[in-house]
Amino acid sequence: MKQNVIYWIATGLISLMMLFSGYAYFTDPNVSQGFTHLGFPSYFRIQLGVAKIIGVLFLLLPFVPIWLKEWTYVGFGITFISAFIAHVASGDPTSVVIGPVVAFIVLLVSYVYLRKQKFAKSSVGA
Repeated sequence: MKQNVIYWIATGLISLMMLFSGYAYFTDPNVSQGFTHLGFPSYFRIQLGVAKIIGVLFLLLPFVPIWLKEWTYVGFGITFISAFIAHVASGDPTSVVIGPVVAFIVLLVSYVYLRKQKFAKSSVGA
């Protein structure tokens, strides 16, 4: 029960972050300026926004196979690591650099507890 609560809190937080940022990529001019500041082309912002929204669906929908959820975690992890590197390389302040690090930690918690749930279910029938 406790593992399930931790999983859903972490997964809910990641999903909200990804959904909010994915939406902002299409609607917030400040986000567009941020991508320009980091040296990314505008089309990358659109690709990343779509990928984040699809990723949220993959994490939350119960019928999505576990292997696809795991690849979603990989994609989100690469996104957070890349964001951290881009912000550091651009000389952004620590308050901006720390965001992707915190998101990555929450993502790891979600993934660890997904795995714990999977192994708990598979050991019940063993």
